[in-house]
Amino acid sequence: MYPRLKQYVDSLVSDFRNIETVRQQELEAVSDYIHQQLQEGKQVDLNFICTHNSRRSHFGQIWASTAIAYYQLSDIHTYSGGTEATAFNHRSVAALERAGFEVKKTVGIGEEDNPRYQLRFAENAPSMLCFSKTYDDSFNPSQNFVAIMTCSHADENCPLVLGASKRFAITYEDPKVADDTPEESAKYDERCRQIATEMFYLFSKISL
Repeated sequence: MYPRLKQYVDSLVSDFRNIETVRQQELEAVSDYIHQQLQEGKQVDLNFICTHNSRRSHFGQIWASTAIAYYQLSDIHTYSGGTEATAFNHRSVAALERAGFEVKKTVGIGEEDNPRYQLRFAENAPSMLCFSKTYDDSFNPSQNFVAIMTCSHADENCPLVLGASKRFAITYEDPKVADDTPEESAKYDERCRQIATEMFYLFSKISL
């Protein structure tokens, strides 16, 4: 793991105590389900879903994938999507870079409004390809996946997630509320760290 990111990750454990009891129980419900599926020899596909697949769902997918590698878990794969596609917001990308990820941006023909980013948490780790897409995009699993709703709007307005075998609501405040204000970077860093902490807490329970 890149040294700056490793330092960031190591500091997350001390934040576990700040997760409220009710929230711990919500996260542990996901952990328990994943653990049960693994015990039955099943592969687990997690699809993190928000409205635009631009901020929170990407944070969820990327930090979950990083935690899975950190705790040396296997047969768990992460994806993200929205109820509509827009773009992976550049403010979210910047927050992940500040946390210590290596980020490379590519813009192909027809991708000007929705560029693709390759994120890596370690030199020898496979890169994560991130771009905005709908949850049912062909890039994502079409059936037997776990839908993790990361925003209340998507959770309330998408009562049926086609193909999902299980659904959990783990919602977060949208950092978009601080866009174009002096608090913008701090708000994105706050949400990035909150989601990182909770994903590491969640997967730490599976490794026990």
